[in-house]
Amino acid sequence: MQMAVDEARAGIKAGDGGPFGSVVVKDGVVVGRGHNRVIGHHDPTAHGEVEAIRDACLRLGTHDLAGCDIYTTGEPCHMCLCACMWANISRVYYGCTIKDNALIGFRDDHFNDIFAGRDRLGDYLVMCHRDLCLRLFDDYMHTPHAAY
Repeated sequence: MQMAVDEARAGIKAGDGGPFGSVVVKDGVVVGRGHNRVIGHHDPTAHGEVEAIRDACLRLGTHDLAGCDIYTTGEPCHMCLCACMWANISRVYYGCTIKDNALIGFRDDHFNDIFAGRDRLGDYLVMCHRDLCLRLFDDYMHTPHAAY
């Protein structure tokens, strides 16, 4: 998770977007990285998870990330969650929750209320290192950044 946090910090420093960084791991090796680039790329789909999945697919030369896990600083929005599922990611490890995302100005909870269904995913979503990611979120809120 520390690598995902580092990726998020790089994105914040670059002014790319929110505090969301992700790494895709296969057999203990990082095969993809990404951070939120919504502002930097003027692309509402350029979330950290999607960027990491795109990077991993390019590096591995495949569209199938079966056997890979993803570590991400915030619980994935539904778009990113579905991207993980379409990519055949085996498990999603996240730090901050959807509710934590809302506390720093992101509207993931709104979409979560509309689409729901996370309770049917079993152990696909695993929260870990929340304290580490909450510190990242706090640092983000105390850093000048574009609101969106």
